[in-house]
Amino acid sequence: MIRKLKRKFIALALTALFVLLAIIVLGMNLLNYRSVVKEADSTLALLSENKGTFPGPDSAPRPKWLPKDMSPETPYESRYFTIVFDEEQTTVYIDLNRITIDQATAVDYAVEAYEANRDSGFVGDFRYFKVAEGSNTRIILLDCGRKLGIFHDFVKFSVLISLIGYVITALVICIVAGRFVRPVAESQERQKRFITDAGHEIKTPLTIISANVDLLQMELGDENESLKDIRQQAERLTGLTNDLVYLSKMEESQSKLTMVDFPVSEIVAEAAEQFKTLAQAQGKELNCNIQLMLTLNGNDKAISKLVSLLLDNAMKYSDQGSQIDLFLEKQGRKIMLTVGNISAVPISQDSLKHVFERFYRPDASRNSETGGHGIGLSTAQAIVEDHGGKIAAASPDGRAFIITATFPG
Repeated sequence: MIRKLKRKFIALALTALFVLLAIIVLGMNLLNYRSVVKEADSTLALLSENKGTFPGPDSAPRPKWLPKDMSPETPYESRYFTIVFDEEQTTVYIDLNRITIDQATAVDYAVEAYEANRDSGFVGDFRYFKVAEGSNTRIILLDCGRKLGIFHDFVKFSVLISLIGYVITALVICIVAGRFVRPVAESQERQKRFITDAGHEIKTPLTIISANVDLLQMELGDENESLKDIRQQAERLTGLTNDLVYLSKMEESQSKLTMVDFPVSEIVAEAAEQFKTLAQAQGKELNCNIQLMLTLNGNDKAISKLVSLLLDNAMKYSDQGSQIDLFLEKQGRKIMLTVGNISAVPISQDSLKHVFERFYRPDASRNSETGGHGIGLSTAQAIVEDHGGKIAAASPDGRAFIITATFPG
């Protein structure tokens, strides 16, 4: 139990840590990238307003035309070039004075920017602006290689630091996880031990009560209603005790099931066959559709118990004269066991969230009539999970009740 809770705690903590670090790293790098783009666009906007060049020198310490968020060194640091195309995409003007690049390469970059669907964007390491000037189009390309290089280095550095921090934190979590989950695990273990011990203690007086009822019935006859009630309630309490002990054992880490490959098709068919007579007696029809020759790695007795629990649940809570369906089939690499019935009472979507909880009784009066304890589906869930599978309940229309258990094939 401690190991199971520890694994869950570690998985949850590491997942939360990973998501948090991913959000932080992604947020920082997005803001950094946006800053690079914003600064480049600000420079290109200034160049586009002055036909591909910075305004002339200004005698003031800070030129009046310089935006407040732009450094006075920007005009001297910026490397850019300008090319103008006419309507036929013929080059009519080229200015390469502020950059070291050959004309052919510059034209190739400009053509790519010209043919792009956006008025601004990136072509390689160049940020471009397209400006219409009459029938011509001016393409201004600003070299952002250095800033993009810094940005890429920051991305690598932030990811590396985050990974190192994640690994270190993961190691710490793995070391201390046991201390956090031990009190909870020990509490659950004590509860399960109490259920098991109490179950064994209750069995003895129940056996004595049943034996005394047998003796009294021999003396007073079988028609005594009080004795019938005592026997009925004793049997009900015995069933509840047995189910609780079985569920407790299924959830105990010490009592792991012996798993072997077995013919699951045969086991399911045998378990279902026992319910056909009961279904006929209740005026119901049990329809079994079992794919043959399927093999499952698991415990055949537990799977037989699972089928019995699901069919027993369907029998108890289905309409009189309705049909109960059981399907066993292989889908891809998964083996699917499905049991469906038409419920005698409407099923709310909220109740589906609780059907696998212990002692959950959506209709307490009906549970009393049918003899349900409210732990059958909890036991079914424990069996499925012990086999590494998943179980789910669904009700598409509020009347059909479908339980599907999925096992790894």
